[in-house]
Amino acid sequence: MKEQLQKDFNNTIEGLSLTQKDIEIKKFYLDNFISKGFPNRKEEDWKFSDLKQIINKNIGEISFYTDFTTTNKVDTSVYVDGLEHNKIVFINGRIEKIDFDYEEKDQIEIIDQSETINKFNNTSSLSDLNSAFTNKSFKIAVKKDYRLVKPLIIYHTTNSKIWSKNINLRLNFELSENSCLRLIDLYSDTSEKNFLNIFYNFDLKKDSILKNYKVDKFKNKNIKYSFNNIDQDKNSISETFILSSGSNFFKNEINCNLSGEYSSAFVNGIFSLNNSMHHEIRTIINHLTENTKSYQLIKSVLEENSKAVYQGKIYVNSKAQKTDGYQLSKAILLNKDAEFNAKPELEIYADDVKCSHGSASGNLNENSIFYLMSRGLSYQQSRELLINGFLLDVVEKITDPEVKNLIKNLIGIKE
Repeated sequence: MKEQLQKDFNNTIEGLSLTQKDIEIKKFYLDNFISKGFPNRKEEDWKFSDLKQIINKNIGEISFYTDFTTTNKVDTSVYVDGLEHNKIVFINGRIEKIDFDYEEKDQIEIIDQSETINKFNNTSSLSDLNSAFTNKSFKIAVKKDYRLVKPLIIYHTTNSKIWSKNINLRLNFELSENSCLRLIDLYSDTSEKNFLNIFYNFDLKKDSILKNYKVDKFKNKNIKYSFNNIDQDKNSISETFILSSGSNFFKNEINCNLSGEYSSAFVNGIFSLNNSMHHEIRTIINHLTENTKSYQLIKSVLEENSKAVYQGKIYVNSKAQKTDGYQLSKAILLNKDAEFNAKPELEIYADDVKCSHGSASGNLNENSIFYLMSRGLSYQQSRELLINGFLLDVVEKITDPEVKNLIKNLIGIKE
């Protein structure tokens, strides 16, 4: 793989107008990745999801996508109907469209950072890989006191032009004081056997609000990793919702730093898996100052020989008195071969806090199914009703009504 890495890296830097210093920095990250390789179960954070083994099994020999000169036609059929929205369209890791037609143009700044090497708050080999190979990188800045009129949907799409490739992309977001961004990440693939490596960085200033909804619903045979770093100032709010259901493998990581007093972070997620799907959510909520709050709720419905993993950590700094942290995961296993792994963690260095965590898993209640069947429902209808009720609790945590309805329609929840 080393020779392929070097070849693809040289092709990447040829397409960028980089200074010699920037090339050396990218080479530094490349060398870091070469020395570490893809994460495996020897690393604590990957003990349940050995990415090296997953790539070898599902992709085999992998190369690193560098053909960013050829434009791709945007397939408008992937657009969400019935929801007016702004758009950023990625096709094979290349931005093909940026559209903020619903917004005041002077209130949003789009900054091309392609020629800037930005360090990321992540020291993993996947961060090194991303830094070495990212082609286009943009910063989306929302100005002070501006709240986007319509949500922004980022379409992550791939097509049949790519096979056994690694794609790396990165976006930075800055929400100025008292601003608000509603962001939906929607994944849609027609390619197979590729690995997408996605990094986001969010900088939330005082009184700003971020609502990020990640939707991996459509079946595909790709492998995905997404890392979100969220830095929050005083009285800011972040809300992250994850629907993890479509890809062969998907690991979402959220690292949230509550650095400002009265800042809050909410992470809610759903696993809905079957066949041999293997998905993971890993969260780290860092309470770094006093009077901060976090809430996490993850629910899983697992069929056949699917596997879900939730690793959730609440860290409370010694200065973070009056912290309120809550974390809960629940799973329904519909087959004896389904597997759910949970690793809840509390690391607390302050004494005036309120923190709790919990995890539970089990089967559908047969008595409840029997009761519903006695009221005229079939076995399948009874089963679906109980599953919908189980998941509805998470969906109801979504604070945006339009997005909540979109998620309900995607899942098939009827009230």
